[in-house]
Amino acid sequence: MDKSEVGAALEAVRELFPATPLQLNEHLSKLYDATIYLKREDLTPVRSYKVRGAYNFFRKAIASGKTDRIFVCASAGNHAQGFAFACRHFGVKGVVFMPVTTPQQKIDKTRVFGGAFISIRLVGDIFDQCYKAAQDYVEEVQGAMVPPFDHEDIMEGQATVAAEILEQLPEGVVPDLIILPVGGGGLSAGVTSYLAGTVAKENFVFAEPTGAPSLKRALEKGEVVTLPKVDNFVDGAAVARIGALPFEALKQFSAEQVMLVPENAICCTMTDMLNIEGVVLEPAGALAIAALDLMEPDTIRGKTVVAVVSGGNFDFERLPDVKERAMRYRGVKKYFILRLPQRPGALRDFLNLLGPEDDIARFEYLKKSARNFGSILIGIETSSRENFTGLIERFDAAGLGFEDITENEILANLII
Repeated sequence: MDKSEVGAALEAVRELFPATPLQLNEHLSKLYDATIYLKREDLTPVRSYKVRGAYNFFRKAIASGKTDRIFVCASAGNHAQGFAFACRHFGVKGVVFMPVTTPQQKIDKTRVFGGAFISIRLVGDIFDQCYKAAQDYVEEVQGAMVPPFDHEDIMEGQATVAAEILEQLPEGVVPDLIILPVGGGGLSAGVTSYLAGTVAKENFVFAEPTGAPSLKRALEKGEVVTLPKVDNFVDGAAVARIGALPFEALKQFSAEQVMLVPENAICCTMTDMLNIEGVVLEPAGALAIAALDLMEPDTIRGKTVVAVVSGGNFDFERLPDVKERAMRYRGVKKYFILRLPQRPGALRDFLNLLGPEDDIARFEYLKKSARNFGSILIGIETSSRENFTGLIERFDAAGLGFEDITENEILANLII
């Protein structure tokens, strides 16, 4: 990657916003006994780094005279907002394709940023279906596709994150570890290419959601692969196929450098950052921080670590689900199906089995017509996961029929 071109992109993007902060986070530094900086890309005007790549693409396209074509993008949300922001800035028309499952908050913000210069079309359940529809539309109208990650100008724009990091670190300090969230790979490709020769190859860590491991599977196979399905919870990184150009830049890395972060673990990070730091993160924005908890302590202890916080476009209507997932991951909330005898006092006997810190969060009869026994769905919250060990022992001692369905995805999704 040409560093002078990245420098030009960085100078140009200063027209839109100042450098995002590189903040020393005392809470995380103390927790992991390290010096941990957060690169706060959630503090751009569109609350994600995506505006950098989109702006750089438009800057170069317009400089080359492409002003009479309809610009088109496909995005789960953040690229769409950067795209819309750039359309309004340059005064050009654009069409945004978004998956039907995109959080409403991101759809509304995209409309705000683009104003009269953009229109939005909701197509498909996942990004890849949406992207195909956008490609078909570009061919139909002879428009100009603005890719979310698979383009040199996009990667060049995202590389400005790395340029800012080097400018903002204390003089003489080089990160021991840089943790990058991965969706389509544009950010990771840009940052690693720019920092080649400054940060050793083995000192990069890539964080992907467990339900969308497109980079890890590609590195394992040695070529780009298409995942048969993805979990769309981490919507900003739920990509079934890593970009071809980003993969060319990333194929030098080992699959072992990619950390797969469970979606529910990401929820723990989101709730911690909100409650402790007052920082609102979307699931993809919490990826790099959540990866810290999965790493061997000795690989972090005493090190200087930079984690890129990629976005903060979070719809608070999702907060109850995030809190629920976090509690289940920490083991302080469980769901059981109980088989209680249909006799007076049976419920009181069950309640006497609960400990002093156990609280019933949900209680629902599933089957009321049985003559001898009834099935009940019950959700229990407690203060420590160890409390469930004693509770289950008391269930067994009482001869209570029960099934723990907390980790049963099929039953949990259907019933809970």
